[in-house]
Amino acid sequence: MTHKQIRYANYLKWSVIGILVLRAILMAVVPLLDKTEARYGEIARLMYDTGQWTVLQFDYGIPFWAKPPLSSWLSAMSFGAFGVSEFASRLPSYLIAILIIWILIKALKIQGIGRYVLAFILLTLPEYLLHAGVTSTDSTLLLAIVITMISFWKTVSEDRRTLWSYLFFVGIGVGLLAKGPIIIILTGPPIFIWCLLGKGRFKKTFLKLPWVLGILLVAAIAVPWYYLAEKESPGFIDYFIVGEHFKRFTESGWSGDKYGFAKKQPLGMIWLFLLAFAFPWIQIVGYQLWKKRNSIRKDSWVSFLLLWMLWTPLFFTISKSVIHTYILPSTVPIGLLAYHWWQHEKHWVKTASIFPIAVALALIGLTISNQWDATMNTDKYVMKRQEITTTHKEVPILYWKQKSYSGRFYSQRPIEVIEKETTLDSLANGPNKVFLMIPKKREHEIPELKAKRLVLVDSSLKHNLYTNFK
Repeated sequence: MTHKQIRYANYLKWSVIGILVLRAILMAVVPLLDKTEARYGEIARLMYDTGQWTVLQFDYGIPFWAKPPLSSWLSAMSFGAFGVSEFASRLPSYLIAILIIWILIKALKIQGIGRYVLAFILLTLPEYLLHAGVTSTDSTLLLAIVITMISFWKTVSEDRRTLWSYLFFVGIGVGLLAKGPIIIILTGPPIFIWCLLGKGRFKKTFLKLPWVLGILLVAAIAVPWYYLAEKESPGFIDYFIVGEHFKRFTESGWSGDKYGFAKKQPLGMIWLFLLAFAFPWIQIVGYQLWKKRNSIRKDSWVSFLLLWMLWTPLFFTISKSVIHTYILPSTVPIGLLAYHWWQHEKHWVKTASIFPIAVALALIGLTISNQWDATMNTDKYVMKRQEITTTHKEVPILYWKQKSYSGRFYSQRPIEVIEKETTLDSLANGPNKVFLMIPKKREHEIPELKAKRLVLVDSSLKHNLYTNFK
């Protein structure tokens, strides 16, 4: 290697290390934010706190039927090893992001500087970097998809049946525990279409995959938990399979949603998410695809990655209930296509560095200005300042109308909800100490509150905290 090439390789290497260090710092200093991440953090904390590892809980004693347990298992085990914290909650996703890069490097036999190139590309994809350290079911799903798709490619690319043939089914089994049957929906169609486009691919796929042993392997991984979950919480399978995997994607504002998270978006919004959260690599890949459009079908690897990349946004195009995290399965094929066409272009590297540099600057700015509490949608800082888990650990915490997930996570104990003004009167004039959290946007619902004994003592971004003692 020339001196220039060594400098280039070192830049990529230290960029990857720097991004991983930055992500680890963010995992430790950024609180769990309402609603989504704090919700999954609290579900894992409840699992760890109660020792209930089969049925996920939305609150103490209330089952959570919307997702399988894999990500919660990992976070709960992390709590057991490192204690309850946002860092421990996120650590599994961080390790999964690194594991995916390692799997790709090993499976594709990437050597030398190529390892840093691939890692740099993936870690500068905003959606991938975001999930490399958040409490989420999407990270475990992505791992399952990567195992499934890469195992399939290795299976059909090699002359004989290997371990990859079995790992294909392991990926499906893991996916069923990560997020459910969506693993089949997101991997089956692109594989089927790819086979359809090439002569003899169906035959090769049929002969190379150990279908009987593979299906038994999937069943051994996933069925025991589904059986036990339905047994311990009847109604789970109907809600999860029919509701979460059909009605959520076909009915905007699905009325049967028990957990209030259906998102109404314009049709096709998933493509705008893809352009924004996969910048700049989706634009670079799109340009390369256009340039090489006449040879794509002839290149089995490129066509495989292209179908993998496009299928997820195509599937969600018809749904009005989408969020940006749904593009995560497309980030890996985007990264692999960008790596495939890597030309050591300096402007690619500079443009891709914009997002992690912006994140680092935001971290520095928030720290210097001490604006964490003012900008973060969390009740962590209120809980800490008022010593909710220490000096006042015996004082009940009440929320007006609706609990916040971060409040539940950081208080680390049961929280009650009150909905009647008469209850407020009894609290204000009663002999027992209480904390009352009221959403700022709902203060108008209780206009006489300030005339009562309840006194405003603190606030977060979206809540005011009252007490009936000094």
